[in-house]
Amino acid sequence: MANNSVSLFFSWESLGDLEIGRPNLGLMAPVLIYRLMHYSVKAVLGEKFGPEATKEIFIKAGQVAGETFCHHLLNTRLTLDEFLVELKKKLLDWKIGILEIEDIQRHSMDMTLTVAEDLDCSGLPVSDKTFCDYDEGFLAGILKVYTGRDFLVEEIDCWATGDRVCRFRVKIQDVT
Repeated sequence: MANNSVSLFFSWESLGDLEIGRPNLGLMAPVLIYRLMHYSVKAVLGEKFGPEATKEIFIKAGQVAGETFCHHLLNTRLTLDEFLVELKKKLLDWKIGILEIEDIQRHSMDMTLTVAEDLDCSGLPVSDKTFCDYDEGFLAGILKVYTGRDFLVEEIDCWATGDRVCRFRVKIQDVT
């Protein structure tokens, strides 16, 4: 994981041994319970810090999770095509969502990705805003570990804005 202050408070090991801790209930929990935690935390942070700071916090948390996910569950020694196939499989296996690559420019790493049946928003009522701040960070964190570069991931379509998939524009972030 990246060397930053977050690593002082979080590590893969801090997730515990779920096979020992949940011998009867197993590793999976309903999406409803995930969303209950996710949205209640988002609401409390939004009330305390405002919507912009809350979005930044969720993007950063997603990035930390994405970096950790990649370090522990993905093979970063694969070619880009092999890595994306493995990523699609892992997201499906862990029931995070159904990833598709709509467009990719291999030389610049510009991509358009979609995620169907996304944990964060699939099934929400239509509103005027996207919901998947955490996913933006999650995808950016995975790609950062794989490439060693910072990425800007922006959700451009969302289930909550009327689409039936979440669509993300992905670009390498210019560090100036």
